[in-house]
Amino acid sequence: MLGRVMTARRRYLALPVLTVLFAAVGCASSDVDVPSPVGEAAHHCRALHRQLPKTVDGIERGTAEPVSDFTAIWGDPAVTLRCGVSKPDVLTYGSEHYNPTADAAAVDGVQWLFEKRDDGYRFTTVLRKVYVEVTVPGKYAPEVNVLTDLAGAVKKTIPAGV
Repeated sequence: MLGRVMTARRRYLALPVLTVLFAAVGCASSDVDVPSPVGEAAHHCRALHRQLPKTVDGIERGTAEPVSDFTAIWGDPAVTLRCGVSKPDVLTYGSEHYNPTADAAAVDGVQWLFEKRDDGYRFTTVLRKVYVEVTVPGKYAPEVNVLTDLAGAVKKTIPAGV
């Protein structure tokens, strides 16, 4: 009888522990390198953060770690947005990665540089006052689809210009 009581207690004690463990695993979060924009760039990035959608291409928004007004994530593996990043090397004359014919395309009125990566694409806004980078894992192919859900927020908060 004592053995059955001890077994029942272990089950009841294990339930809260398992619940917390599953809750932690179920939450979408991802470590993201946080950019450090200042002045007007930081102001524009904070405005963008407030306008970002809850979903992109049907993928739910998660919580980036560390929490910042300059980053956002959706899904697992994470679609990652970073606002206030440096000018991409591929656009910097004199860089070993400089490519004067870098690929860019407009998506809903926002120009994006696109760079193929091992698993997906990295898109970076061009012809805007602040660079916004979006990394999309290959799992979400065609990767460009997330940009249609981000374009409105970018147009509204990140002014055109260089």
